[in-house]
Amino acid sequence: MRSAILIRGLFLLVFTAASAAAAQPGNAALDQYLESRVRDTHIPGMVAMVVDAKGVRYTGAFGRQNVAGNLPMQADAIFRIASMTKPVTSLAVMMLVEEGKVKLDDPIEKFLPEYANPRVFETFYPLDRSYTTRPAARSISVRHLLTHTSGLGYPFASLTLAQLQGEGASSRPLPSPLPLLHDPGVMWSYGESTRVLGRLVEKVSGQPLETFMQQRIFQPLGMAETSYAVPTDKLARVATVHRWVDGKLVETPNGNEVRSPVQGDGGLNSTAADYAKFIGLFLRKGRTVDGRQLVSSRTIEDMGRNHTGTVRVRLLDAALPALSAAFPVGAGRDSFGLGFQVTGAPAVKDMRSPGSMAWAGIFNTEFWIDPQKGIGGILLMQYLPFYDKAAIETLQGFEQRVYQSL
Repeated sequence: MRSAILIRGLFLLVFTAASAAAAQPGNAALDQYLESRVRDTHIPGMVAMVVDAKGVRYTGAFGRQNVAGNLPMQADAIFRIASMTKPVTSLAVMMLVEEGKVKLDDPIEKFLPEYANPRVFETFYPLDRSYTTRPAARSISVRHLLTHTSGLGYPFASLTLAQLQGEGASSRPLPSPLPLLHDPGVMWSYGESTRVLGRLVEKVSGQPLETFMQQRIFQPLGMAETSYAVPTDKLARVATVHRWVDGKLVETPNGNEVRSPVQGDGGLNSTAADYAKFIGLFLRKGRTVDGRQLVSSRTIEDMGRNHTGTVRVRLLDAALPALSAAFPVGAGRDSFGLGFQVTGAPAVKDMRSPGSMAWAGIFNTEFWIDPQKGIGGILLMQYLPFYDKAAIETLQGFEQRVYQSL
């Protein structure tokens, strides 16, 4: 079962909170492919969308939004987008940079003193979880945090942190913040850098993070479906999360509320149509649909260029396999911009162009923005582990068919 927003001949199917898609060659192929992925894999359901600077070109919804309730996936389903929050926080930071309140090479301790004099793991002994540290070679800068070269990590992507913080760890208090995995600037390590940036936004703006996002980003873009807490009257639209348990994909009911802590590195809930409005801002070089320059074209371009130099995105540990497989695609080739993974050269046939921006969320929500071709893609699923083989194969197959239809 699936629902889609498509124009075929004289027939128009329009779903609430989603834009009608203009007839495009290849839409039927996208439908057929994504339907087959739900039918032939364990993926419970998904929403896919293709956008350009003018709006939505394709929308499709497939599978189940709530398996136990036998509820077909709807195009306006609400998803936990997790780390797709990070680019939003990064844009908030860049707004403060534009205003001259923050500089990219400012040390973070200028705003958050607890990050002064960082230390780096020197040795770690898994048997008793003891370790030694040394002073970091340099301070953590705002740029390091935006590019995930700060040395801060996540347990699911670092064997050291997984062993240190995992089940059965010592009850002795751990320092906060934890030692860095490496010196700032020398390596790419995915972690809680953007959580620190969320605190930076609050400190510099004097506003709670979500208030800043709502006033400066969501409201101007018309992103009325994006928030850390889903309103009660919208709970029925939230897709349920599935996890592998003892070899079976188990659904977790949503309960009476869907709410996440307000943090810069994750927690937002959104729809494909809402996130498409965020992507559209980048395709329009900082302008809203009604022509307002929300951020400068220079800022948009700066966010999408290589800020890590010769440091490349690297393949990270599958330290907690129930949460994530090894990731990301593009490791060894791609660089990182200010909040986005940036596709490196050479170009791959029928795939996003070099210079494209992308990121994802742990429940297998993915997006990319291709300024060269003027399009963006969104594929939202809601299950663990992140980077599950079926999810990544589906993303790549979807992307290939999008470019084949251009």
